[in-house]
Amino acid sequence: MRSTASVITWLILFSGGFALASVLYARRVLGGLEDYVIARNSQNTLATMATLLASTLGGWILFSPAQAAAWGGIGAVLGYAIGAMSPRLAMIPLGKRMREVMPAGHSLTEFIMARYGRGMYGLTLAIMLFYLFIALSAEITAIAKLVTLIAPVPLWQTAAIVMAATLIYTSYGGLRASIFTDKVQVLVILPLLGVLFYFGWKAAGGVMPTIDALRLSAPQMLSFTDPVGIKAGLTFFVAILLTGLFHQGAWQRIYASRDAGTVRNGFLFGGLMVMPFIFIMGLFGLAFKALVPNGDSSVAVFALIMPHIPDWFAFALIPLGLALVMSTADSAISAVSSLIAIDMGRLLPNATSEKMMQLSRSLIVLLAIPVMIVAAQGYSVLYLFLLADLLCSAAAFPVFYGLFSKHHNGWRAVVGTAFGLVTGLLLFPAPGEKPVYLLESFLVATFVPVAVILLMQAFAGKTAKVFEFSTLAAAVRKLDR
Repeated sequence: MRSTASVITWLILFSGGFALASVLYARRVLGGLEDYVIARNSQNTLATMATLLASTLGGWILFSPAQAAAWGGIGAVLGYAIGAMSPRLAMIPLGKRMREVMPAGHSLTEFIMARYGRGMYGLTLAIMLFYLFIALSAEITAIAKLVTLIAPVPLWQTAAIVMAATLIYTSYGGLRASIFTDKVQVLVILPLLGVLFYFGWKAAGGVMPTIDALRLSAPQMLSFTDPVGIKAGLTFFVAILLTGLFHQGAWQRIYASRDAGTVRNGFLFGGLMVMPFIFIMGLFGLAFKALVPNGDSSVAVFALIMPHIPDWFAFALIPLGLALVMSTADSAISAVSSLIAIDMGRLLPNATSEKMMQLSRSLIVLLAIPVMIVAAQGYSVLYLFLLADLLCSAAAFPVFYGLFSKHHNGWRAVVGTAFGLVTGLLLFPAPGEKPVYLLESFLVATFVPVAVILLMQAFAGKTAKVFEFSTLAAAVRKLDR
């Protein structure tokens, strides 16, 4: 175990370094509120790919994929990896369409308000904010737990340091600052993950010894046709795919991309590059299961490597963890900040852009307080994550069907989402219960709204009012005023 003082020192230096570099960059390029929220058409393909890769590879990859593998074997790993990639690919046609119908848009909520009205807007905004809060809490919890594996640093100290550093540059520079640090952090993440892979498989004794051990103790974990693995993989795929569509950070990057071609290439390559990292990290769960069948799989990666790594790499885990966590946390903070600036503007129509920027910065700091409180407890937020996944699954078709169908409307969207939520929650496990019907709850929440909405549309017939997509562009409010 390394000394607490030295680890805290390195934690402050690395997190402060990321923050300082980002603030200095933002001072040179930041414009008004519009630039703060969306950085419209400013990022090329390489920048889009880098920011998506960094903001996807959060601190959770050090814990969750291996834990998923220990639960469902190789099938769960594959489903998790494809699921992590899939939202980026799905955003390509959705983002292209959004830029067509709302070329001056800023957020998904802005589209929902104009397309469906206040009912669906309020419901979706609540779902998005809940998801972003849980995602941010999970990331700060992940880095706090990682640091305790290196030295006995209290969880609250790590949470406070990392949250403060991330808030400094994100609240100051907005989306531009977030994207800039993503590009820097991906240069830290990729080589250090490579070193982590090396030490991990060296500690495990190599690939073949792991396979041989699993063939003896748990052969089903190596089978792509194992029912448990298939079910686990499908669960992760459905949950991650549909939840990822509601991350405001992704919609910010849709509009920050230079053009439709940049969206296509940046999201395609950014998504494809995520998959192998998740898959490899998941394989550590199989190695852990082979070597420590009854151990705590939530720390599988570190249980394998910590006894075998030199001190220099133990300290290198600090910048790796920080880069992973801060790249994801700043995306969540920037996303919430943008929603405040855009949606609070409806309540304060006469407020200047400077006032809205100040309000956005102040409220995001207030949000950080409950996040740090949750992270300081070291809770597992897996159940809340799954609940957020269910909410997003129920809202997915009702929200995005209206991007393409002119016959869909707000009433059907609300009713469809409500039916999906109710039926999905009936199968959703209660806290502490085994997730026996977790996949079924996601599938029901996803497809019941499809059936309800299409039936309502069929019964309405030709008398139903048709929506004019041309009205969406005019519904966008200018932020700089």
